[in-house]
Amino acid sequence: MIRLNLVLTLAVLGSAIYLVHVQYESRRLYVELEKAGAQARKLEIAHESLQAEKRAQATPLRVEKIAKETLQMRTVTPAITHYVTVKEGAKP
Repeated sequence: MIRLNLVLTLAVLGSAIYLVHVQYESRRLYVELEKAGAQARKLEIAHESLQAEKRAQATPLRVEKIAKETLQMRTVTPAITHYVTVKEGAKP
């Protein structure tokens, strides 16, 4: 009978230690999950901010301004249009 009590006591102690370990691991994993969720929210906010900035940078007025100032491009007018003609018999 003493052996049975000793075995049962050891089983209870082992299961108690295992339960404490499992609870600790679950809390640790929950904290990691919350941190990952917070980081995902921060990344989503940054992504939305970058998308808004991208839309602001791609406005037609800004593109035209950069084309004129940086690339020295001009708007097309009939006065500066050059037409290219292909002679008959010439290879394209």
